[in-house]
Amino acid sequence: MKKIALIVFALAGFALGMQAQQPARVPARHGVIPREQPNGDTLHTYLRGDEHWHVAMTVDGWQILEDKKGKLCYATLKTRIVDGEKKQVAVITRRTAHDAAKRSRCEQRWLDKQGIQLFKKD
Repeated sequence: MKKIALIVFALAGFALGMQAQQPARVPARHGVIPREQPNGDTLHTYLRGDEHWHVAMTVDGWQILEDKKGKLCYATLKTRIVDGEKKQVAVITRRTAHDAAKRSRCEQRWLDKQGIQLFKKD
């Protein structure tokens, strides 16, 4: 009888362990997230996606990426070879991201030509 109980408990523990390894499918954090840049400026961002895919963007919809030093920069599209095929992928630039009210005209012109706008704020 003790052997049967031990086997039942072992199988139950195994089943619970396998279930615990399944990732929770959760959306990205909702709402505006203020992020501090290394230079002290604050950038207000959104996150969109889930555990498989996610993207960060400014409040007005421009895609941003974080560099190795923690600076948030704009993204641009480049053609890269991925799995043997040419694809357009988002790559980080050296242009520091700013809130719309703090952007220069030059920065906005660059975004209009080369930035990735995920949605337009009306």
